[in-house]
Amino acid sequence: MKIYDFDGKKNICGERVKEARKRIGLSQEDLAARLQVSGVIIERNSISRIESGVRFVADYELLTLSKILNVSTAYLLGIE
Repeated sequence: MKIYDFDGKKNICGERVKEARKRIGLSQEDLAARLQVSGVIIERNSISRIESGVRFVADYELLTLSKILNVSTAYLLGIE
């Protein structure tokens, strides 16, 4: 069994990150820049990997993503 793997993905928030990002008209590059300004060091290719489910998302990244995308962490986790 692989650690950090759930139904073949490394995260459960990627699809919702992509949906929320597109809804507010941000590119992956723009999202990465906003995360960097907020103290989360991340590149555009990491955003792509998060959205496709091949990159693990740390709790502090999830919290910052929710603030930037103006959605709740529960939404990103598929709870609401």
